[in-house]
Amino acid sequence: MNAGIKGIGRYLPERILTNKELEQRMDTSDEWIRTMTGIEERRIADDSMDTSDMAYEAALKAIEDANISPEEIDLILVATVTPDQPFPTVSCIIQERLGAKKAAAMDLSAACAGFMYGMVTAKQFIESGTYKHVLVVGVEKLSKITDWNDRNTAVLFGDGAGAVVMGPVSEGRGVLSFELGADGTGGKHLYQDEFIIMNGREVFKFAVRQMGESAVNVLEKAGLSKADVDMLVPHQANIRIMEASRQRLELPEEKMSKTVNKYGNTSAASIPISIVEELEAGKIKDDDLIVMVGFGGGLTWGAIALRWGK
Repeated sequence: MNAGIKGIGRYLPERILTNKELEQRMDTSDEWIRTMTGIEERRIADDSMDTSDMAYEAALKAIEDANISPEEIDLILVATVTPDQPFPTVSCIIQERLGAKKAAAMDLSAACAGFMYGMVTAKQFIESGTYKHVLVVGVEKLSKITDWNDRNTAVLFGDGAGAVVMGPVSEGRGVLSFELGADGTGGKHLYQDEFIIMNGREVFKFAVRQMGESAVNVLEKAGLSKADVDMLVPHQANIRIMEASRQRLELPEEKMSKTVNKYGNTSAASIPISIVEELEAGKIKDDDLIVMVGFGGGLTWGAIALRWGK
């Protein structure tokens, strides 16, 4: 039995914060932000919307897309570093709102790699026969832990949510291989005090190396080659990091998902948000080979090779 994605959805706040607006707030420029990060604008949730609200909206869409009822969900996993509060967890809050009465619920904290960790955890429960349907949500309201006076981080982050329902899929489809990893010695380079603190140079060096390595590793584990990849969906942190991964896989530009320009870095939400974007554009089809790869604070990383389809 293979575990795969049976339904997917996303939610993005309506408010758009452009580089031009940031130019007026701090010593930066639209040209610099675009050149260094690839970001042109990002979405910001208003004060009335917290992390669980965005998670709920994305989850509703994923459940509808999977053509199941909330009562059929066995487990809810929410990857986030910006919960509404320490507890109850975002997963428990949306369990109640969804009416997923028989679902167990817990949050995962692996920063921007959190969605990979969530999918891999779901895979174990499904393939062991313990659970049939697992809802995995990546969601962040990073605007509430961003220092809007720090031009090194304020230009990077956005808010949003993406969700998938995972369950048994047909032979040859679903998660073919994965890699998860961590290096706690690098934790000092990216962490939250009151706000996000980042040593951009060190994080960049780590990400460029690790994203490419992990993408290659999951292909090798699955017995596949770079030529087999139909779509690379990297964590949308920085266009230069993403481009390094694409070049490592020797892929043409059209085979890499790019949403960082529109939504910024949405941490654990960025990969599912991007997959929905490519599906809506008709760029992901049944039996396509998708490579997802992400990295985050911890330092953490994760990658998945997945054959699309139910």
